[in-house]
Amino acid sequence: MATDMTPRESSHRRQSDAPRRPGLLRLLTVERARPDAVRSRPDAWWLAVGTVCFGAFMGQLDASIVTLTYGSLRDDFHTSLAAVEWVSLAYLLTLVALLVPAGRLADAYGRKLMYLYGFAVFTLASAACGLAWSLGALVGFRVLQAAGAAMMQSNSVALVTTSAPRERMRAALGVQAAAQALGLALGPTVGGALVSTLGWPWVFWVNVPVGVVALVGGHYLLPRTRARTSVSDFDRAGLGLLAVATTGLLLGVSAASGLPVPGWGVGALFAVSAAAAVGFVRRQRRAAAPLLDLALLRVRAVAYGLVGAMSGYLVLFGPLVLVPVVLTAGGSGELTAGLALTALPAGFAVAATGGDRMLPRSLGDRGRCLTGASVFALAMGALVVVPLTVGGLVPVLAAAGLGLGTFTPANNTMIMGSIPACSSGTGGGLVNMTRGLGTALGVALVTLALHLAGSGPGDVTTGARWAAAMLVAASGVAVVSAWLSTGRRERLSR
Repeated sequence: MATDMTPRESSHRRQSDAPRRPGLLRLLTVERARPDAVRSRPDAWWLAVGTVCFGAFMGQLDASIVTLTYGSLRDDFHTSLAAVEWVSLAYLLTLVALLVPAGRLADAYGRKLMYLYGFAVFTLASAACGLAWSLGALVGFRVLQAAGAAMMQSNSVALVTTSAPRERMRAALGVQAAAQALGLALGPTVGGALVSTLGWPWVFWVNVPVGVVALVGGHYLLPRTRARTSVSDFDRAGLGLLAVATTGLLLGVSAASGLPVPGWGVGALFAVSAAAAVGFVRRQRRAAAPLLDLALLRVRAVAYGLVGAMSGYLVLFGPLVLVPVVLTAGGSGELTAGLALTALPAGFAVAATGGDRMLPRSLGDRGRCLTGASVFALAMGALVVVPLTVGGLVPVLAAAGLGLGTFTPANNTMIMGSIPACSSGTGGGLVNMTRGLGTALGVALVTLALHLAGSGPGDVTTGARWAAAMLVAASGVAVVSAWLSTGRRERLSR
């Protein structure tokens, strides 16, 4: 009898079979098998990876497109820029807080099921965002949209790694990373065109047709979850502590980067975040059904890999803030700045998809991480000294993209290859949570450097050099984490 098992999952017995449920309830709560015609194809795993790329593309497109609506939202809702910034901030805070718990629930109830429900919530919330009648309603719908995005993103890496054969995992993760880079690259261009022609609601409505296609494709092309973990009692206290820790951290770095918050308020946010983080760790050690198995973090490839993932995304998103400010301050137009910035995600996409062909096959994941991190560290070092013009910045951004595109798939492979298949949703949630933190830190640190330097033309140049120095330091952390990621061959039992 044919079974809906992927190459990664075929060696694992299903740990818990969903109970038989009647009618509509069963239809909504039980993962459906792929058709035999899909399951029997030798390239079935590529079809699954391609389906996941829809979510990867839309997630990064949404991250880079929304900022272009700020001016229109401020005018339409007659409010301040600080208020409009909550359209992005509320989304990011919700996303980072929910990634790990969404992955934990997916490990128990099914990653395909959670991914499809996530896309459904994301798509419906996107339609609602375009219909928002006030800024408060828009922020509320963005929170709902982020909840759907967390359900998708916590499972995207897990679905790729459990669908692809082990020897093709790095290539599959490279394709997913390239889809993210494509969304990131197209965001400013697509967003600018939509806002200037059709209006800001279309920045959200563009997600709807893509979401419908992804839902249909996911239903027929994604494999069912075979290796699961049981959940006897969901750790609500752990979820609350994790949400407070991540929210306090992100609000703290945002406040420190120029929001009108007094110094004691910034310190209080960091203190609350640190206290909640300590409480979360203690809770996970005592809980009967912890939200996060801390044993995952005792594996060197996982712990140092997550540090590297956060550093890599800090370096990826820092220039996305820095370059447009520098070029427009120097007299370039927004279109010129956007085109110059495209060199970064373009280099990322080239390396992520072609890295296996460009680098020797004998070079393992750790070697590729070291190579990629060294390349983008050198590029960030060059950013400290090169002329801050289009001609000076484009080669540096392209080199940084090549380094990041080499580093990211190998780093993800190293992390996910050390995590049991039954916990891959939790592992994917951890990866995406550290990416979210890296994204927020990249934006906040660059903004902080520019804020501290001042607003004059000369001040912008000084702030840009300080920001570049911060990016060099983050690159150094990525290099060190890659070096320390493996001492002996470690892997949790499967």
